[in-house]
Amino acid sequence: VQLAESGGGLVQAGGSLRLSCAASGSIFSIDDMGWSRQAPGKQRELVAHISSGGSTIYADSVKGRFTISRDNAKRMVYLQMNSLKVEDTAVYSCYANEAGQRYRGQGTQVTVSS
Repeated sequence: VQLAESGGGLVQAGGSLRLSCAASGSIFSIDDMGWSRQAPGKQRELVAHISSGGSTIYADSVKGRFTISRDNAKRMVYLQMNSLKVEDTAVYSCYANEAGQRYRGQGTQVTVSS
């Protein structure tokens, strides 16, 4: 399973970005998917998680600002990020669980300027 993210970039505080992640390869059935991020000098943290049935979990720091969604037919997961803050700056990577294995993409840089 390969995951490829897109949509990162530079945005001013208060702005919005939409991240996309496409899954490809020998996929039987993708279970949960999600997004995590890692800022310089910090540990990776979960941002948002979505089950195969559509149930979602968000980090407290992004609740009400970020929305995760998925398109099972297209094997895509998205992260709509609104009201971005400087502290949201990080490398965002998507992950997917399939047959008990977790796969992760290379990541995309999101930089929020003040």
